Amino acid sequence: MRRVNPPPVTSLLALTPFTLRVLPWRLLAVTAGPGPLLAAVPRVTDAAPSPWQTVSLLRAAALLYALGLAFVLDDPARHTTATVPTGRALRTWLRLALVAPLTVVWWAATLLAVPGEFRPPVGDVTLEAGAACAVALAGAAVAVRLSQASRPGRQVASAVLLTALLTPLFLPDDWPLFPAPGAPEWPPAHTHWTYILTTTTLILTRYTPERPPRRGRL
Repeated sequence: MRRVNPPPVTSLLALTPFTLRVLPWRLLAVTAGPGPLLAAVPRVTDAAPSPWQTVSLLRAAALLYALGLAFVLDDPARHTTATVPTGRALRTWLRLALVAPLTVVWWAATLLAVPGEFRPPVGDVTLEAGAACAVALAGAAVAVRLSQASRPGRQVASAVLLTALLTPLFLPDDWPLFPAPGAPEWPPAHTHWTYILTTTTLILTRYTPERPPRRGRL
């Protein structure tokens, strides 16, 4: 008799408890924890920060959390789970769905930690944070797709950090990314962040499935 695979939803429900156990919750907590603390610096010091200082603290918090997200697709059992009925794409999106609530709570807490009178435009800084997270996740998806590594997170996190440090040095003057709130470059910068978020999301979607098998030569 032909074997009938269970529906994807049934497989995902069966995989959820295992996925919850293997996700890097401790690492995510370590990288998420400093976010609200950094954002709360003006409250603790009772100092009036400049717009540049406030947005820089939020950008640092977003980058740190993105480094933790680079490890979300690490799977020590990768080569044994490759044979399960549920494909890699669904397993990957399950991981992201389980991490999403933590991400939302973390970012909301980080924004609320900034005193209201000093808080930069919420939508714009959220766009920046989302793009940073998408870059890390897309990098992890590409690393998993193009290699046999079961834990590429460390290399991906290093690449994301290096990119974040070097990008400001090589950006052309007409392509701003890190202006201060209220600066003339603020609107075009967030158009660029929209491009980055869209592109990395497409890359993430493109590279989550298994690599198709190569056809043999005739």
